Amino acid sequence: MNPPTYADRALRWAQRLQAISQTGLYYALNEFDRERFGEVRAIAAEMMAAQWGADPAAFHTMFSRDQGYATPKVDVRGAVFQDDRILLVQEREDGGWTLPGGWADLGQSAAQSVVREIREESGYETRAFKLLAVLERDRYPHPPIPFASFKMIFLCEIVGGEAAASNETSAVGFFAQNEIPSLSLTRTLPEQIRMAFEHRAHPEWPTIFD
Repeated sequence: MNPPTYADRALRWAQRLQAISQTGLYYALNEFDRERFGEVRAIAAEMMAAQWGADPAAFHTMFSRDQGYATPKVDVRGAVFQDDRILLVQEREDGGWTLPGGWADLGQSAAQSVVREIREESGYETRAFKLLAVLERDRYPHPPIPFASFKMIFLCEIVGGEAAASNETSAVGFFAQNEIPSLSLTRTLPEQIRMAFEHRAHPEWPTIFD
């Protein structure tokens, strides 16, 4: 893995400043503290905007929607196999392929969330039967996003349904390990696909975490 660039490190600094400001604003006891933590949020928004060449106001608005103690978001992904081929969906947003999944929803467990995401993005009904990995996204070479997140990858099995694209996906397919198409790296990395194949071959392996 290549060492992080200055831009990568600056993004992590901005994420930490945003988390400090969000938590500080939640617990602030006086106007002085609220003003100072608001300034920290503004700095984080400016840093993120500079990273993407965007308007700081857009990031400030996005950060303002999150309240309470700042914690990482949770991204759930499902590794689903048919014979020796893995299920991937093609994202309309960037044309890349990915393990089906997305942000976990409130009111659902992580396993329920991944089953829902697989159904919505691929048409298949599944059952999650093993937690393959819990990964801190920023430790891996994903393109940057504004928020820190944990990626939870589940091994799942098909119990019904049929292939069907959605408003988020344009195609659904199963691929052998040597036939993996161009991936949506924001969502899934080649090493995560390889990890899924390895764990399918070795069901006795424990969950990976970092």
